[in-house]
Amino acid sequence: MQITHSNNDVMIDVFGAATEMALIPRIIREIVLVVTGSILIALAAQFYFPLPFSPVPITGQTFAVLLLAALYGHNRGGLTVLTYLILGIAGRPVFASGAFGIATIIGPTGGYLVGFLPAAYIVGLLSKKGWDRKVWTTATSMIIGNVIIYLAGITWLSRFVGWDNVLQTGLIPFLIGDGAKIALATLLLPTGWKLINKPRNLQ
Repeated sequence: MQITHSNNDVMIDVFGAATEMALIPRIIREIVLVVTGSILIALAAQFYFPLPFSPVPITGQTFAVLLLAALYGHNRGGLTVLTYLILGIAGRPVFASGAFGIATIIGPTGGYLVGFLPAAYIVGLLSKKGWDRKVWTTATSMIIGNVIIYLAGITWLSRFVGWDNVLQTGLIPFLIGDGAKIALATLLLPTGWKLINKPRNLQ
């Protein structure tokens, strides 16, 4: 059986239509997806490796944000990131190393956190246009998302470390790791679409 779907569908919608998720009322399904996604971002933030020369740690947040955005689409993905940020501002320990509160948002890493929102929206929008279905467009989408996060992050970080040091503390140390995350997303997303589109024989 071939699963039929629109070219504008994102992966989670196609998967949901083919499973029991389709039986759940839409509003409840949306709430569950957004809350689950925000929790996954929070969990990824706890993969935390501080750097002695930088106030910015290595975490799994960027990968979780961009992958969920690709899976969810721009509206749901953006709302998921917004929910995550609101939880942190409201006092839930969802930021890296269990941090929380407005002090984290206005601190050195705040630009990266705020940058998650437009990055998720753009990557989700590109997925709605089918960019997550092929290797090169997936990679390009992930790179665009990372660039948005970096631009927001280092612009704000420069207030704390100065423009002379911002690339060494807020960009260069993270390029190899983010490259690996992009490669992983590039493997996972098109592969997921191939599995979804693979004809299935009724038994």
